[in-house]
Amino acid sequence: MPEKITIYTDGGSRANPGPAAAAFVLLDENDNQLQAKAFFLGSQTNNVAEYTAVVKALEAAKQEGAKEVTVFSDSELLIKQINGLYKVKNPNLKQLFQQTISLLDDFEAFNFKHIPRSKNQQADKLVNQALNLERDIDSPTDEQTKITDQSSKRKKPIRLGVLISGGGRTLINIHEQIQKGKLNAEIPLVISSRSTVAGVERAKAAGLNVKIIRTKDHPDIDEFSKEIVKQLRSFDIELVIQGGWLCLWKIPPEYNNRVMNIHPALLPSFGGKGMYGHHVHEAVLKTGCKVSGCTVHFCTNEYDKGPIIVQRCCPVEVEDDADTLAARVFEQECIAYPQAIKLFAENKLLVVNKRVKIIE
Repeated sequence: MPEKITIYTDGGSRANPGPAAAAFVLLDENDNQLQAKAFFLGSQTNNVAEYTAVVKALEAAKQEGAKEVTVFSDSELLIKQINGLYKVKNPNLKQLFQQTISLLDDFEAFNFKHIPRSKNQQADKLVNQALNLERDIDSPTDEQTKITDQSSKRKKPIRLGVLISGGGRTLINIHEQIQKGKLNAEIPLVISSRSTVAGVERAKAAGLNVKIIRTKDHPDIDEFSKEIVKQLRSFDIELVIQGGWLCLWKIPPEYNNRVMNIHPALLPSFGGKGMYGHHVHEAVLKTGCKVSGCTVHFCTNEYDKGPIIVQRCCPVEVEDDADTLAARVFEQECIAYPQAIKLFAENKLLVVNKRVKIIE
């Protein structure tokens, strides 16, 4: 039995809270792998996943008979808390923290060290495989890892719910990308906040299912929002896409980091209430910007404040007016939105501290 064991741990959540997984790798004194496991945790926060990885790893090291452990994690917060530099204030973490401290009593010596994610690739990879497959992974061999990598590619199309208020150009662009086989998705539901806009006719002509949900048909924003969420749930929508959607609605916790919007400028510039369509392009021209573009971001209940996913740029020409600039920006939108949807569908977006990390 190895007396000294080196442990690499990692945990991650793709919505914080959202689908989460924890993983660890155990090595003996000669760097031979003893165990490598990942655990799919369902909906949890990123920090809970990080702590769960440590608890699982210490339990495994104890079973291996280790007397000393060195634990490496890329969670700086976790390392500082266990080393006594930060207090654990989050009640959801206190139990896991106390469990960790209790397990450490079983070892003669222990050491916790912070490492960058680039040096924690195996544990990080296991976390992402467990997230992709939505199941635990038990000590994969190299050959099993190759098989897992192949099977983790999404086969089932992601179900999109598209919200529109106008012409529906963004909707049709996404629909065409799906029809061409460039985007593994389907659109079982389109919601329009207006009944007479061109987007409704375009959606119907494309054979898409359209529901009309108008603000004026509901007494307040709460009832309006409830009807939207009701429809999203009934069609098992995984990701909501706002494409020229102009109505404020309250996004419930279950859809945190599952609602995207595209803004025709480089946020955080030229965003906020009233900044949409030509209002944005006119403001860009007025300030004399030399570059504009578009931003795909996750939505919160504040205008244009959510975490940025993808941005694409284009030049602002001297002779531009709002129409010519809008056309150039829209060319970039047609690239950026499908790219962001694809990243989401492939489980490559991780939101940490209100910033989006793209997992390669």
